[in-house]
Amino acid sequence: MARQLNRLSARTVATVKKPGRHADGGGLYLVVDKSGAKRWVFLFRFGGPHKEMGLGGLTRVSLVEARRLAEWCRSCLARGENPIEARKAAGRVPTFGECADEYVASMAGNWRNEQHRAQWGMTLTRYTETIRSMPINMIGTAEVLRLLQPVWQKIPETASRLRGRIERVLDAAQARGYRSGENPARWRGHLSTLLPPRQKLTRGHHAAMPYSELPEFLARLRARDGVSARALEFVILTAARSGEVLGLQWSEIDLDRKVWTVPASRIKAGREHRVPLSPRAAAIIEAMQTVRVSDYVFPGYKPARPLGDMALHLVRERMEIPYTVHGFRSSFRDWCGEATNFPREVAEAALAHEVGDETERAYRRGDALEKRRQLMDAWAEYCAMRVGDNVVLLDTSRSVAQNAND
Repeated sequence: MARQLNRLSARTVATVKKPGRHADGGGLYLVVDKSGAKRWVFLFRFGGPHKEMGLGGLTRVSLVEARRLAEWCRSCLARGENPIEARKAAGRVPTFGECADEYVASMAGNWRNEQHRAQWGMTLTRYTETIRSMPINMIGTAEVLRLLQPVWQKIPETASRLRGRIERVLDAAQARGYRSGENPARWRGHLSTLLPPRQKLTRGHHAAMPYSELPEFLARLRARDGVSARALEFVILTAARSGEVLGLQWSEIDLDRKVWTVPASRIKAGREHRVPLSPRAAAIIEAMQTVRVSDYVFPGYKPARPLGDMALHLVRERMEIPYTVHGFRSSFRDWCGEATNFPREVAEAALAHEVGDETERAYRRGDALEKRRQLMDAWAEYCAMRVGDNVVLLDTSRSVAQNAND
């Protein structure tokens, strides 16, 4: 086999007319027949003279796909298998891509929101491109390692999720009878002996904007048009998680009472959560109502789909702030603790956090909605302050908090 890979360009493949074999490297050849027809073959040696394995005509198999098939053939040879016999044995076994897509679709109902499903789909598409066309029973340790090694140290959290998701797909395929033997994506006692220790996941705190910078940032944000800007502002004003806001539907809003009721299925704690809407938050909802196009308050570009999480991050990047969207919840919590006298329990309830032990929660039946309304109104007032008015606004928020305690 030639050592150099990917020798052919897409233009050469499309325009070459000279009959014969044209090497792409690694045993892959484009064959141009005298008639002008073009087809792919893989040449290899397996216990004797060279053998030729047809991979399909150019009209059906692109250069990219041919390279993937050739890579699979080389992996078979590395395992001591004849790729021709391995392909025959695969029969009608589905590909990894087919199994991955089927797994994501079957598990969608168990995930809390559309964003989680999209993340699974993205991971099992973007990072597994080289094996998606391979039969699921032909995927071994070598294929899994080739996927993980480029990202193992560079983006360890993504690598960890990728490995786990591949393992789940392969387990599901084995349960359906498409595979047998050990799962090559298993970590303990397998990949743990083949990959170096990766960097410890740094979950910690999300980078949060100091609350003293929020009024100036909100003033800039309000000057921007678009659904994404309004959604991000709503995230900040409600101190909600971005996924809860992006999944917000009109049926969850009571504008008369100025309350947003988030269903338990979209709350991390798994219980219904009521969010009091400050005047500015309610105004955003009313403005979105005038341009309503779907069941979602913040619609995406695709019909009947919500705005994507990336849209919020793009707003943040275009405004050149080095803080995460999730970090605004920390900004809110810091403001509560450092600039107001609102009770800790009220602030934690505003973040939909569970407070106290199981017994204490059993006796606390209410959700302190009206106390939280005063808190969120004070937060909205702080966010709307003029730059340079810090002292005045902090005094005002303390006064509002004191009234809530009284």
